[in-house]
Amino acid sequence: MFHASVPTVDAASVPAEGAALLDVREQDEWEAGHVDGALHIPMGQLMARIEELPEQKLYVLCRVGGRSAQVVQYLVAQGRDAVNVDGGMYAWEAAGRPMTSADGNPFVL
Repeated sequence: MFHASVPTVDAASVPAEGAALLDVREQDEWEAGHVDGALHIPMGQLMARIEELPEQKLYVLCRVGGRSAQVVQYLVAQGRDAVNVDGGMYAWEAAGRPMTSADGNPFVL
C-alpha cells in the first residue's frame, strides 16, 4: 500500500515536450499501447534496471496509477524527482494525449 504523500500530477499537466516518462506496466500492456518515447521498465525489473533512468524529473505511468504510485514512492525514497501520473494510461487517453501501439497503430483502450 502506498501513502497519500506520493507526489502526483494529472495527465493533462505532463509537459508535451521533453518530459521523461517511465512506463512500469508489463510487456503485454506496453505492446497494446503506450506513450511514444516513454521508457519501458516493468515494475518488477525496476531495481535491477534503475541505472537506465534519466536524471531528470520522471513522470511514472501504469494502467490506472497503483503500480506507478508504488514506484514513485520507491524512487522518491532513493532521492529521485518522480511523480505519479494520476489515473495512468486511462487518464492519459481521457486527456486526449497521444499514444501508439507496438505495431504503430493508434492505441485504443
